[in-house]
Amino acid sequence: MSEAAIELVELKKYFPVSNGFGKGRSYAKAVDGISLTINKGEIVGLVGESGSGKTTLARVILRLTDITSGTVIFDGVDLSKATRAQMKDMRTRVSVVFQDPASNLNPRETVLSSIMRPLIIHGINRKDAKEMASKAMSLVKMDARYLYSYPHQLSGGQLQRIAIARALVMNPKVMILDEPTSALDISVQAQILNLLLDLQEQLGLTYLVITHDLNVIRYISDRIAVMYLGRLVEFGPTQEVLDNPRHPYTKGLMAASPILNPHDRGREKYMMEGEPGSLINLPSGCHFHPRCPYATERCRTEAPMDVKISELHQVNCFMAE
Repeated sequence: MSEAAIELVELKKYFPVSNGFGKGRSYAKAVDGISLTINKGEIVGLVGESGSGKTTLARVILRLTDITSGTVIFDGVDLSKATRAQMKDMRTRVSVVFQDPASNLNPRETVLSSIMRPLIIHGINRKDAKEMASKAMSLVKMDARYLYSYPHQLSGGQLQRIAIARALVMNPKVMILDEPTSALDISVQAQILNLLLDLQEQLGLTYLVITHDLNVIRYISDRIAVMYLGRLVEFGPTQEVLDNPRHPYTKGLMAASPILNPHDRGREKYMMEGEPGSLINLPSGCHFHPRCPYATERCRTEAPMDVKISELHQVNCFMAE
């Protein structure tokens, strides 16, 4: 049986929003009762439209944002009840790679200084930190001479490799990658994805990959989680979900992605109508019902429960019952 690296149980994150002077407040329900498990050594892809809550979910897992309710269990430790020492240990074992590496590297610092910073913060002396930074550069297949370069002297692909090296320098067990290839050329995207797969196999890493690109998810992930307006609507093995999507929203996302096979371009596609709703004024019942062509009165008044299609495939939709 697989061992869990991260387990989320009914996780919620609500942001208070003022309704105006004297009118009380509402809440933006960015993460609304999500439960999922990411197993050790697994790559899970998280997809959904902008505003669905993907990045907020990542920030809550990292404890960069406080939890409203529910639990985040990392390697058997409930982070909502973790001691200061346990949180410090978690910071060394979970790392993150952001979407735009250029904006996350100090333009006034060399690459060496940027990679060494988390090591210095955790009390490692400069001599050892420099050696560890050099090893991290070797892992991402970059020459050590780039340690003395500044961000503006490097290409987008090189900057992303450096961001990955900085994430690896503390020897983490879990990496959260937020749109790791969206700012890169197609050829460079392939190089970065292959590098991530090599590192995952070499170091036994666990990945949570957040992206809009279903082709990236198809290539890199073992399982795929689909979010819509703060809720998890479908979660299962990547090939099974993409070959046989059971939630109308998942079907809509797939239909909206570019068709790579020229022979398939003439076929009729299911296209989602309307715009993503507001996290503040959420629809009653199923959040997707205003855009769903299969919606019934039950969908408008009652929130669906998760339905197991197979052992590892679950769908949050009445149609799956």
